[in-house]
Amino acid sequence: MATYDLTPRIASYLDRHLVFPLLEFLQQRELYPDEQILKSKIELLSKTNMVDYAMDIHKSLYHTEDVPRDMVERRAEVVARLKALEEEAVPLVSFLQNANAVQQQMFNDRYQRALCTNSERSLSALWGKLAAEILMQNWDIAFEELNRLKEIIDSKSYASPLNQVQSRMWLMHWSLFIFFNHDNGRTHIIDLFNQDKYLNAIQTNAPHLLRYLATALIVNKRRRTQFKDFIKVIQQEQYAFKDPIIEFLTCVYVNCDFDGAQKKMRECEEVILNDPFLGKRVEEGSFSTVPLRDEFLENARLFIFETYCRIHQRIDMGVLPEKLNLNYEEAESWIVNLITTSKLPAKIDSKSGTVFMEPNHPNVYQQIIDHTKVLSGRTYKLVNQLLEKSQTQAAR
Repeated sequence: MATYDLTPRIASYLDRHLVFPLLEFLQQRELYPDEQILKSKIELLSKTNMVDYAMDIHKSLYHTEDVPRDMVERRAEVVARLKALEEEAVPLVSFLQNANAVQQQMFNDRYQRALCTNSERSLSALWGKLAAEILMQNWDIAFEELNRLKEIIDSKSYASPLNQVQSRMWLMHWSLFIFFNHDNGRTHIIDLFNQDKYLNAIQTNAPHLLRYLATALIVNKRRRTQFKDFIKVIQQEQYAFKDPIIEFLTCVYVNCDFDGAQKKMRECEEVILNDPFLGKRVEEGSFSTVPLRDEFLENARLFIFETYCRIHQRIDMGVLPEKLNLNYEEAESWIVNLITTSKLPAKIDSKSGTVFMEPNHPNVYQQIIDHTKVLSGRTYKLVNQLLEKSQTQAAR
C-alpha cells in the first residue's frame, strides 16, 4: 500500500534525523525495495555528520569494503571539527562541572543577560532539544517541549505571517511522533489540530495531516461532539486529498454509501498497518499486535451500524455481517454486546432474524443547550482573534 504512504510529504517538514525512524519502519514493512531505502538513507546522511553510519550502509548496499573518496574526506573534516569544538568547549565544560561556580553565577545579572542574547538561536536550540527528546523516546519531556514551542510560535511577532504558518506546519508534523506514543496523545492531537489557526494551516498547506486527526477522532469516543464540525471539513477537502480513512468517513456520513464504506474499511486497515505513526506494534509474548488498528476497526463498525440504524428502523441480520466485515456469528455477538454495553435503543428478534430500532426522538432542550455552547465557543475564539490582532498592530 505504498500508494498511500505519506513519508515523502511528511519528510519535507522534519529534521533529517527524524526521518530515519520512518525509513526504518518502511524497511521493516517492505513497502519499497530494500535497495531504494538504503539509497535514501545514504542521501539523507550526506548532509549530516553521521559519516561512519553512511559508510556502513554503502558497504551493505554495494557488498564491498571500499567507500567513495568523498566519504573519506568528509569523515576527516567531521573528526577535525569535532576535536576543535571539544577544545573550545573545555572551559565551559569545566565550569558546568563545578556546582559551586554555577550556583554563584546564577545570581550574576550579567550572566543571566548573556544566556539569551539571540532569540533565534534560543528558538533553534528548543527545536534541537525537541528532536533529541523524540529520538530518545522521552515522550513526557518531549510533550512539555512541544507545548513550550507552541507558546513561542503563537506569541512571537514574525516578519511575515507566512513564516508563522511555516513554523506551525513544522510543529504539527513533529508532534506526530509524540501524539501517537504519549499516553494521552490522541486527545492532545485533537486539541492542537482543531484550533482554528492550526486547522487553517492544515487545509491550506498540508491536508494529508487530516488522516491523523480523523484517526484520533474515530478512536476517541469522548470527542464525538467535535465530529460534526470535522465532517464539514472533510467535505471541503475531499477533492484536495484522497485517503482511505477520509473517504471512509465520507462514505458513512456524507454519501451514506455503506458498500463503499465496507471496501474503504479494508483499505483503512492496510493504511494503518503501513503508516509509521499509526502502525505501532506491541509485542505480547510470541504475538505482535497493532492496538490502534483494532480500536479503529471496532469504532468504524460502530459508525456504520449507528448510521445504518438511523436510516432503517428494521434491519435484516443477514445484511449486517457484510456491512461490518464480519461473519454471521461474529456480527450477532458484536451487536448483542453493543446493545448491552452502550445502551443502544435496539432489540434483536431471533425468530425473524432482524434488529428492531426503537424511535429516538431528539431532546429539544438538549439541542438548545448544545447550540448555545457552540455559539459561546465561537464567540470566545472571535474575541481572542480580535485581541491578538490589536496587540500585533500595537506592537508594530
